[in-house]
Amino acid sequence: MTSPSSPPELAARQAATKRQSGGNSLLRYVIVRFLLIIPTIFILVTLVFVLMRSTGDPITAALGGRLTHEQLAERIHAAGYDRPIIVQYVEYLGNVFRGDFGTTLSDHRPVTQILLTYGSATLELAVYAIIVALIIGIPFGMWAAYRRDKASDAVLRVLAILFYATPVFFAGMLLKLIFSVGLGWFPVSGRANTRTELAIQLMGDPSGIHIIDAIRLGDADAIGDVLSHAVLPALALGLLTAGVFLRLVRTNMIGTLSRDYVDAARSRGVSEFRLVSKHAYRPALIPIITVMGMQIALLLAGAVLTETTFEWKGLGFMLAQYLQARDFVAVQGIVVLLAVIVAVTNFIVDIVAALIDPRVRY
Repeated sequence: MTSPSSPPELAARQAATKRQSGGNSLLRYVIVRFLLIIPTIFILVTLVFVLMRSTGDPITAALGGRLTHEQLAERIHAAGYDRPIIVQYVEYLGNVFRGDFGTTLSDHRPVTQILLTYGSATLELAVYAIIVALIIGIPFGMWAAYRRDKASDAVLRVLAILFYATPVFFAGMLLKLIFSVGLGWFPVSGRANTRTELAIQLMGDPSGIHIIDAIRLGDADAIGDVLSHAVLPALALGLLTAGVFLRLVRTNMIGTLSRDYVDAARSRGVSEFRLVSKHAYRPALIPIITVMGMQIALLLAGAVLTETTFEWKGLGFMLAQYLQARDFVAVQGIVVLLAVIVAVTNFIVDIVAALIDPRVRY
């Protein structure tokens, strides 16, 4: 006859079962979220294909009016655009899954090469913009919550609305007018000056991310030049997201500062600075992480206008160039890549949010 388990043994067994169940639930959540990426990307690719084809075949869109009818028909037949649309769609899907996005019509370059060459520039700008958004949005959001309904809080809320509502291209032009043309503090456009660009190209196997390549060069002037070129584009794009972060942090911290455990800490004599910086700081970051996926999509959309304004040669800049050239093959490849980046980023953000936020159920 076995003796019943003692209370400590029973509690340990229940805790182990709970941990195992929680681990299995998290694994199922990760798998389900990952599998959802597939239909999401499939739908996005299909939408891009249909929208691009709704205006006709890419050859006519890019070269119509510059070729005779016979030459145009020959080009269309050679590219296979006179076949049934469903056949073209199935072939396009097969090529995309193999990593082949076709060849641009305007400059005859593989779209994959365009994505690899200019994608790193957009990634670099997005990282700069996120850093600006975090540096501005989090501290000022905390300060606005601490100074709730005071004059400084009102000013910061108005600024947050302005940051979010101001078009990126207008903010970029205004920053260029003030800090480049007026004060002469920063370069007007580009990612680096000619000397730095040449040094990076001659170094062999550049990464495409200028700040990393400048550090690899070991040249302090090159590093300073790259950073000075990045300041205004990063501000123009980062302020857009900073306004969202500021309002999120402010709202969440106001709710946290009214919790019972904060009142208990205040009654024990804990300073207001410690209450804000320790007890209310971490919960305020949760909403930022949960909306980071949407903000990445916003950053990529804003990158098109920012890169065009500052002639920052990334995917956004090239997308604008190919749109002007009506090169729908290139546009299609770039948009599909950006859609995939957004889908994967949202998957990563969902997993991180599930790990740090106990309110997420999986």
